[in-house]
Order: sequence, then C-alpha cells, then structure tokens
Amino acid sequence: MTNDAYNLTLPQHRSTSVVFASPHSGRAYSKAFRKRSVLDETALRSSEDAFVDELFQGVTEHGAPFLSARFPRSYIDLNRSTEELDPAVVEGAPKVRYNPRIASGLGVIPRVVSQGRQIYRGKLDLAEARLRIADCWRPYHDCLQQLLKANRLRFGEAVLIDCHSMPHEALDIVERRGGQKPDIVLGDRYGAAARSDLVDMVESIFVSAGLRVARNSPFAGAFIAQHYGRPSSNQHVIQIEIDRSLYMDEAKIVPNSSFGAFKGLMQQVSGEIAEIGRCPSIPLAAE
Repeated sequence: MTNDAYNLTLPQHRSTSVVFASPHSGRAYSKAFRKRSVLDETALRSSEDAFVDELFQGVTEHGAPFLSARFPRSYIDLNRSTEELDPAVVEGAPKVRYNPRIASGLGVIPRVVSQGRQIYRGKLDLAEARLRIADCWRPYHDCLQQLLKANRLRFGEAVLIDCHSMPHEALDIVERRGGQKPDIVLGDRYGAAARSDLVDMVESIFVSAGLRVARNSPFAGAFIAQHYGRPSSNQHVIQIEIDRSLYMDEAKIVPNSSFGAFKGLMQQVSGEIAEIGRCPSIPLAAE
C-alpha cells in the first residue's frame, strides 16, 4: 500500500504482535524542496537514515507489517511532536519553553542537517509548516496508530520496532567515556517505553548475531518512543539505532561492500524479533 506520505507493506498472514517502522529513511526530495534549500541533495541526505528501509523490508516474510516514510527527515521529522515548531525557522511559530531538540535546530520542521548546516536561507511561514504536518506527519502517524491498535486487539499487545541509523562519529562519546563503541543502540527511554524482558530478548538476538549492543546511550528514543510506548497498556516501543558504517559509505551515501551481507544479517535478526510476538493460538487470516 503506497500513500503520498508513506509506504506500508503487509504480510500475507499477520502472525506476530511486532510492527516494524522506519520514519527517517524517506528519500522523496521534491524539486520544490531542493530549490527552497541552500544545500545540495547530498547534504540534505546527511540526516537521512539511508537504506534502513531496505535492511528491514523483508520483515513481512515473518508475519509483521512494515511502515516506512516517503518524505525525508530534512523536510519533516516524524520523530518529533507537532508542537515542536522552531521559531527560528518557522515564522509565527508559537514560543514554547526550552526544548533541546528545538534549540539544536531539530524540531518537527528541521532547521539544520548534520554538522549544524542550515537548510534554508530565511524562514518558512506557519501555513507551510502546518501543511507539511497535515500532508506528511499525520498520515504516517495515523497509519502507525492503526497498526498498533490492530495488534493490541488481535494479539493482546503491540511491539513497535522503530528502526533508525546513527552516524559512526556519534559513537565517539561512548569511546571517550571509556566504553566500546556499540554497533546497535537500543532505546526504551530507560524502561518507560517497553517492558524490560522484551528489551532483554531483543538485545540477546543482536548479541547472538555478533553485534555489540548498548542501551539508551547515546540515544534513548524521542517522540515516537515517548508517545507510543505504554507498557501498562501492553504497547511497547523499542528504538533501534544501527551504526551506518556497518553497511554504507557515510560520505557518499551509498551502500558499501558489506551491505548485502549485513542486510542478510538484519533479515535473520528481524525474523527472530518477530518470533517474540508470535501468538500461535490465534488462527492466521489473510490480510
């Protein structure tokens, strides 16, 4: 199923409470957006979770839906609240109390891409920002909400695996603190977004696949984990951040020589994660 804002792939038989989603891998850079920006497309793509949708696109073979954004993160950030409007880039945006994401230029309408590079020369008007929210943000989140609600009704719980990637250099802080750079960072907002045993199982799957795993540092999860993670209501969110250097050339934004093997590994891992939400007592039905 393709919508202007997202792509949704459903399995033939929905047999797990797990939903996979990629909110930052969109790469539909419209001509109007590119013209509006002072950056070239390569620079705009630096904040994109490039190829993450390809790494996880096979999850439907394991009975899980896969939702991915079509619009890029530099255009609108689906992992932010609609209230996180940055007055420094949106003319007429209401002032809000201090928010570190807005202050750093990473609100729902981003002001910068990686390395603090400004996307626009001037400001957007509030009407344009609201149009992006209506056309891109709301359809994606409406679809995600429906997927999670359907799983809760069918399986008694919903587990969202929120798939992201992280720049290799972002892990330098871990090394400076005396730790070993992880390949994977799992974010559950320090236990607030998911039941601990579920996170333990996901961590074990990655470790068994030969990957180094850290939790909540340097990424604990943002709006999606905070908004949808409600363990007391049997709805869980685990954010996955993957070191981009494992599968791509970060400077050129192209797959590297390890991409095929790493994609195969992620297919194995995602299949094992889907097993966590398997409910054999519920009969399979065609979607």
